[in-house]
Amino acid sequence: MNIEMFIVGFVIFSGYLYFLIWNIITQNRKQRESNYPDIEDDSVDYDGMGNYGRFPEKNNKKKK
Repeated sequence: MNIEMFIVGFVIFSGYLYFLIWNIITQNRKQRESNYPDIEDDSVDYDGMGNYGRFPEKNNKKKK
C-alpha cells in the first residue's frame, strides 16, 4: 500500500511538472510574438553598441 501511493503521487507530480513547463514555454513564445512581431533574433542589439562590439571591421583594401 505504501509503495503504490508513492508511485501514484510521483505520476501526478510528474504530469504537473510537465504541463507547467509546457505552459511556461508556450506563453513565453506567444508573448514574444505579440510584443516583437517584426524583430528577428539576430537583429536585436543586446549590448547597445550596434554591431561594432560583435563584428570587427575587416579592411581588405590595399593602401597605395
